[in-house]
Amino acid sequence: MNALIIEDEIKAARSLENLITKLRPSVSVKAKLQSVEAAISYLSDNGMPELIFMDIQLSDGLCFDIFKSVKITCPVIFCTAYGEYALEAIKANGVDYLLKPFSEDDLRAAFEKVEGFRNFFQQHTGNGLEDLIRKISVDEGKKSFLVFKNNKYLTVPTDQIAYIYIKYTSPAIVTFKGEEYIINQSLDQVQNQLSARQFYRLNRQYLINFTAIREVEHYFARKLLVSLQVATPEKLLIGKEKTALFLQWLEER
Repeated sequence: MNALIIEDEIKAARSLENLITKLRPSVSVKAKLQSVEAAISYLSDNGMPELIFMDIQLSDGLCFDIFKSVKITCPVIFCTAYGEYALEAIKANGVDYLLKPFSEDDLRAAFEKVEGFRNFFQQHTGNGLEDLIRKISVDEGKKSFLVFKNNKYLTVPTDQIAYIYIKYTSPAIVTFKGEEYIINQSLDQVQNQLSARQFYRLNRQYLINFTAIREVEHYFARKLLVSLQVATPEKLLIGKEKTALFLQWLEER
């Protein structure tokens, strides 16, 4: 695999190249570039690599200016010290967003993600991919849940569920009206029945409805704080390693 590093700090670029060589000896870094201008010139003259590692803030501006001049068609792994550009990075072919200082495990996980995407599209070409997309587009998930409370069976429509969380040892449905119902399934089972487009698994404890999200803001240690329209027993926090995936989910509506 041919790769390109776009990073304005020479020491950081060299360190990244050494780490790439250690984790994936088969990856050949063809060039290390420090500016928007140099990246545009290189890509215009040499064509597209198979993978790009890109810092956000370069010596002459933000890396997103590169995309205005060159059509980048390969996956991009963004490596930056700034968390506020994650959404723009996702829109710009970003398959991962590594916050500096990132670890060897972080880079290994990014490579695995790139390889996973590559294998997927190799296996799902032609009609196979079209069928998969068609299946995803019509998968609306479970429409309602049957619950039991106060000696009565009730049906709770899925679109009335704000979030589902583990209360003591069992999942509990919480509606937009603040009503709460214990259900006799695991949270994993519930998640598998819901539309992945509409409900997001924040962590082991919480599944949230997109419609219930009131706001998302930056929190300490590069985390995100998610606030819902309905109160939750505890703060809903997303770790820095999962922020890009969550923002991508928000974007894909």
